[in-house]
Amino acid sequence: MPRFNPFIILLLIAVGLWLVFGESFRHPVNYNAEPRAVTARGDLASDELNTIEVFRNTSPSVVFITSIALRRGLFSLNAVEIPAGTGSGFVWDEDGRVVTNYHVISDANRVQVTMADQSTYKAVLIGAEPDKDLAVLQVSAPRHLLRPIPIGAAGDLLVGQKVFAIGNPFGLDQTMTSGIISALNREITAVTGRTIRGVIQTDAAINPGNSGGPLLDSAGRLIGVNTAIYSPSGAYAGIGFAVPVEEVNRVIPELIKHGRVIKPGIGASLVDERITRQLGIEGILIREVEAGGPAQRAGLRPTRQSAGELVLGDIIVAVAGKKVDSYDDIRSVLEAFRVGDTVELSCIRDGQTITVAVELTAVP
Repeated sequence: MPRFNPFIILLLIAVGLWLVFGESFRHPVNYNAEPRAVTARGDLASDELNTIEVFRNTSPSVVFITSIALRRGLFSLNAVEIPAGTGSGFVWDEDGRVVTNYHVISDANRVQVTMADQSTYKAVLIGAEPDKDLAVLQVSAPRHLLRPIPIGAAGDLLVGQKVFAIGNPFGLDQTMTSGIISALNREITAVTGRTIRGVIQTDAAINPGNSGGPLLDSAGRLIGVNTAIYSPSGAYAGIGFAVPVEEVNRVIPELIKHGRVIKPGIGASLVDERITRQLGIEGILIREVEAGGPAQRAGLRPTRQSAGELVLGDIIVAVAGKKVDSYDDIRSVLEAFRVGDTVELSCIRDGQTITVAVELTAVP
């Protein structure tokens, strides 16, 4: 068994203690030292002051929305309430209307709205437009909590201008993110499969829970409703989208008044575009016309059977001078009109192009 020299052991211990505590002996700690003076922050930059002002003025208008669904209990047949999702919204007017995304509340049996002061109220669905991913709720909150956001305009927006998003991402308290407009006139797909056009793209961070919150310009005016992100992981990846305020300002008043958007149509049903493509037809084939409806009054021809053969009806190729290739195209063009307006349809009939004026009617 090897023998250890006690002197060597004591020397190693002493060296170790010196390495650990020697600095304290050389520079003893002054436990009576005074705190260092705090350097004044100085004036904030003008853009910082603007950002702070936008948040202070707008955040009281932003709400947190909880969707609650009924589910059967795991070990019983009893129905229990569980959170189905969360999102954001904002006060539309002083009568207690709150705007949010349709997909935030689409699966809910009950909806709760938490105001900026953390008070919570039951919300009632007034109306929804799934094609635009917009919905309006009604809350009975005190009037002093109902602060509408000023309405801006999306028509004069420019790529590169600064924008802000306020919401409740991941269920946190109100947060604000900033960025720029990355692109304009983007297209995204709503939950119904319809295309939402004219969408604003931004790099302001939009995460789960931000949906339904406002997108603001540097003056704190509403320019869009945050509705979607593009991300393989589901979290922020630098690409967010907002429904432009023109769509919001058109849809929300109709939802408040009618509970739905009154959509204009031509009084005809159309053949599924997949079938027309199989037939080698470019355009939209009319399948049927409503008896006494505007399409019939305008002389539009439906597709019919004659002597056992299929006789094609008129094929719509343009509406109001704009080329159309699908039902979605027609709906998008007609959204610019109202029930009772007259529009011109360009159709192919027996190989010839004809123009027909049709008075628009309400779509059921």
